[in-house]
Amino acid sequence: MDFPRNALAIDPSTEAERIADFIREQVLARYRRKGVVVGLSGGVDSALVAALAVRALGAGRVLGLMLPEKESSPVSTPYALEQAQALGIEALHIDLTPVLSALGVYEQKARVITRICPVYNPDTDRTKITLPPNLLRRDGLNVYSLTVEKPDGSRLSCRLGPEDFRALAAAQNMKQRSRMIQLYLHAERLHYAVCGTTNRPEFDQGFFVKHGDGAVDLEPICHLYKGQVFALARHLGVTANILKRTPSPDTWSGGVSDEEFFFRMPYEQLDGLLCAWNGGATSQEAASALGLEPEQTARAFRELEARKRASWHLRTAPPSLLAAEPAAVCP
Repeated sequence: MDFPRNALAIDPSTEAERIADFIREQVLARYRRKGVVVGLSGGVDSALVAALAVRALGAGRVLGLMLPEKESSPVSTPYALEQAQALGIEALHIDLTPVLSALGVYEQKARVITRICPVYNPDTDRTKITLPPNLLRRDGLNVYSLTVEKPDGSRLSCRLGPEDFRALAAAQNMKQRSRMIQLYLHAERLHYAVCGTTNRPEFDQGFFVKHGDGAVDLEPICHLYKGQVFALARHLGVTANILKRTPSPDTWSGGVSDEEFFFRMPYEQLDGLLCAWNGGATSQEAASALGLEPEQTARAFRELEARKRASWHLRTAPPSLLAAEPAAVCP
């Protein structure tokens, strides 16, 4: 069966040129901008986008922004800076901690966590939220658990109710929205466009923040599955530190992977399952192609469908009475 394994195969050289052409067309012809701004997180998606932008426009037309805050991983900025230097692009470091403090982000988060876990000390303890592990091994509700880690390594965990989860998510999402403000500040200053870094699993499943990392002018890797992202990143010489780093949202001080926080399965399995589901394969066909049991693929398909249905609003423009009119085009 060709599907879905062969469907995920790409020729990195051809694909890199195709995406570079897309960036060039969108930035120079459609938006009529001089270059692009890319938020550099120290992860593979943003590193790849920066490398593709350099291929499309040249290093002098790409600005990288490193936008950490006090709960970011300590390796995020060094890895991002290393990648920027390898590409020869200018990179600005802007600490968002003061902005987020002024907005009350840390205070709101601490208030919720302290109510749940009275022994929490926001000055010393690390926190994260996670979903039940590996969806392919067992079914289970998508109920988040909060983990508080004390300086001595001891941990306390408890389930989050819907209201507490929403309060924490709203606070955390301000991090991406604050980054968006900086990206557009510098893009408008330089007459640049803002280049997004969302990949296909993130876009399909709603793993991005509306008006945060979803607020961009173009999305050059939105069609790529995570394995394809890594293949292109290796082809374009993304630094080894980034290539070996575990993908993470990097918004929780305790450190949490994309698998733990959202997808509930490794990208190696998610890519094939999502590709199969998007292609209309049955759970039996996907199981045969991926070496899984039909009940596993059926369970995964239910989850993929539920997530896409629940996140539909993230991928749509605001409704208005202008919706029936022709879309605006560049004159």
